[in-house]
Amino acid sequence: MASAILSDSNTSYNYEIVRRFTLMTLFWGIVGMGMGVFLAAQLVWPELNFGLAWTSFGRLRPVHTNLVIFAFGGGALFATSFYVVQRTSRVRLISERLANFVFWGWQAIIVALVISYPLGYTTSKEYAEMEWPIALAVAVVWVAYAYLFFGTIARRTVKHIYVGNWFYGAFIVVTGMVHVINHISVPVSLMKSYSSYSGATDAMIQWWYGHSVVGFILSVGFLGMMYYFVPKQAERPIYSYRLSIIHFWAIITLYIWAGPHHLHYTALPDWAQSLGMAMSMILLAPSWGGMINGMMTLSGAWHKLRTDPILRFLVVSLAFYGMSTFEGPMMAIKTVNALSHYTDWTIGHVHAGALGWVAMISIGTLYHMIPKLYGREQMHSIGLINVHFWLATIGTVLYIASMWVNGITQGLMWRAINDDGTLTYSFVEALQASHPGYIVRLIGGATFASGMLLMAYNTWRTVRAGEQRVSAPIAAMA
Repeated sequence: MASAILSDSNTSYNYEIVRRFTLMTLFWGIVGMGMGVFLAAQLVWPELNFGLAWTSFGRLRPVHTNLVIFAFGGGALFATSFYVVQRTSRVRLISERLANFVFWGWQAIIVALVISYPLGYTTSKEYAEMEWPIALAVAVVWVAYAYLFFGTIARRTVKHIYVGNWFYGAFIVVTGMVHVINHISVPVSLMKSYSSYSGATDAMIQWWYGHSVVGFILSVGFLGMMYYFVPKQAERPIYSYRLSIIHFWAIITLYIWAGPHHLHYTALPDWAQSLGMAMSMILLAPSWGGMINGMMTLSGAWHKLRTDPILRFLVVSLAFYGMSTFEGPMMAIKTVNALSHYTDWTIGHVHAGALGWVAMISIGTLYHMIPKLYGREQMHSIGLINVHFWLATIGTVLYIASMWVNGITQGLMWRAINDDGTLTYSFVEALQASHPGYIVRLIGGATFASGMLLMAYNTWRTVRAGEQRVSAPIAAMA
């Protein structure tokens, strides 16, 4: 691949690093979602664990979650943040070497996760399963990433800092902070450590981190993406710049307090549980403010949805964002949580955000960027993008609907009691009732993942046929 960087830093953007992260985002997305489909199949046919420890559900699930969050989602954020910060600051990234270090360091970390988890090297802390050497490597790469991003903004040639960069910046700072604090541990060997916290304190720190991963990587970071790519694809200015600033300060103030809603009816002090519930409910306002701001950007441009499947990806992702950020605060209410907790309803909620919001907006932005990165007017096939859109939408709906039905069924069956106080249903009966939902979930996940294969083919044809752009002039943000 020809270099996208000229010797004069004032004449080109560094698109090479954006290309690399874009292609690896697509690759890891296929691998991570394929792993998710395999795990869904294991819940339909348990024999698929093959009787081996390293292919069991418990060991492969963190491979799936980490690939989707950190490899696919993280890769999309690396690619788009490097793309957006250069174009909105009108300067090239401040260091080519550091950019390469971030790219190769991140890929090495992902490979280390994929190898270590099936072998059983894990802290067992959700979304933070990586053992201390890998966690330390993440911290080092993240510091380099932060220096690249903020250093580029510091050297911008325009006075204004575009609002998308505010969201990207908050995601970088808070993710680094919660990662370091949650991973403070005492190593006892090369691949074994013990958390520095214990008991309820450890659980609280873990879910302060865990929900911040959802909040600042999977929400705030992708909102930065939304504030740049939705106006770009719609060819309309953002509906309200003032609302975007209010949205930013409100969401970063509130999101970090919502973690205790994962620990209702546990040993966590009741006041902390109630605080998490209250903050989660208040969080609905800024979340919907951002969703409305994105949707209203299409004012005067709604007709474009008829012919532009990329815009459809972006707009439908906002609809799923609005739905999942309504569902989250509702599930944080203690009385609702008493029914939903530990059931598949939670899985449905997570995937409404993961598939409907994160994956769909990532797919839309990648479709927007790829032709520009490779000197093409558009992707190889608009028809394939249309097919991909419907596969993604249908797959998401099948997935989350099956999990909603399963979750409510499980919650009601687990709570049902006879007149003498004994349980009406055994756990096995609840599992049998859930089996049809697992089949539908498998079909939905496979449908979504098949769309990613179409995207890979479309991307390959686009890259192969396009005249590669060897330099991108720094000019008005086109």
